[in-house]
Amino acid sequence: MWSKEQPFRIIISGGGTGGHIFPALAIAKEIKARIPHSNILFVGAKGRMEMEKVPLEGFEIIGLDISGLQRRLTLKNMAVPVKLVGSLVKAWRLVRSFKPQMAVGVGGYASAPTLFAASLAGVPTLIQEQNSYAGLTNKLLARRASTICVAYAGMEKYFPASKVKNLGNPVRKDILSKTISKSDAIAHFNLQVGKPVLLVVGGSLGARTINESILEGMAKLEENGIQLVWQTGKAYAEQAQAATAGNPMVWTNSFISNMAMAYAVADVVISRAGALSVSELCLVGKPVILVPSPNVAEDHQTKNAKALVDVYAAMLVHDRDAKSSLVATAIDLIINEKAKAILAENIGKLGKPDATEKIVDEILKLAQHG
Repeated sequence: MWSKEQPFRIIISGGGTGGHIFPALAIAKEIKARIPHSNILFVGAKGRMEMEKVPLEGFEIIGLDISGLQRRLTLKNMAVPVKLVGSLVKAWRLVRSFKPQMAVGVGGYASAPTLFAASLAGVPTLIQEQNSYAGLTNKLLARRASTICVAYAGMEKYFPASKVKNLGNPVRKDILSKTISKSDAIAHFNLQVGKPVLLVVGGSLGARTINESILEGMAKLEENGIQLVWQTGKAYAEQAQAATAGNPMVWTNSFISNMAMAYAVADVVISRAGALSVSELCLVGKPVILVPSPNVAEDHQTKNAKALVDVYAAMLVHDRDAKSSLVATAIDLIINEKAKAILAENIGKLGKPDATEKIVDEILKLAQHG
């Protein structure tokens, strides 16, 4: 139990992809803004993305030696139960030594042992589920959780209805900036004024099919006078840079650090349909073509995309069709002013700009009252 006279200690656990890490960081930053002397400890999985990204934002993180089951038959799966037991023991010791008044899980391998240990110690726990399909970790933790924050309607089919609160997904505050002009963004990416811009983002780890589709369709984009801001992910960065070297109509990199600039420059966006990407796109109100990844549990990215497509707030190109139709769909949309305007208006209606604040309200309420 926490009172405002005490330092606030909280564990935030999870990660694996930007879709888990960025919401966790958004929550942590909002807590710090409200309670500057709060003590926030992240718990992640060794070797995963959070172990690099979280310290860069100024927060402490401890790694658990934990991994998930591989979908194919492999000897690595034999180590999973051993790692899980070891992680449970380490998480229990962390909880006992850190003495948090609250524990938050955002999904990913590390959140399972951490939130389980916290709940055993009597610490209130909150789950933040980003997707329209609940992940296995969060479904297993739901029974012991105090509150479950979700971003889509109908999540009661996965979680106890009495615990569910539909508050939206926490997003990076920098993308909410309304002060960046299109001309500033054009200059930032060293592009040409007066020509449309296609923004391509495949998620924090990149997307092979999207990247290959863009590379194959580069000539068509140039023929139509369309400029490109292209985030490739690390695996595809060198190939993309080699293919576009010296092209003044293309900016490409493995990662876009200033997404506010990227969204400001874009006339149309091509994106995977991860929960965080969808939430950000709803807030920036840009016409978007979603290409759901087929390599995710229960095809949940397609479910995320359908939630928008069904109300004409986005267009959908399936991964299997991307090479044959993605670039053509993008060109058609860029030149269709009416369609762009309708899509932008409809997706903007779905945004929840105060999601982070409301989730932190719930966290502090639980910390104070259990």
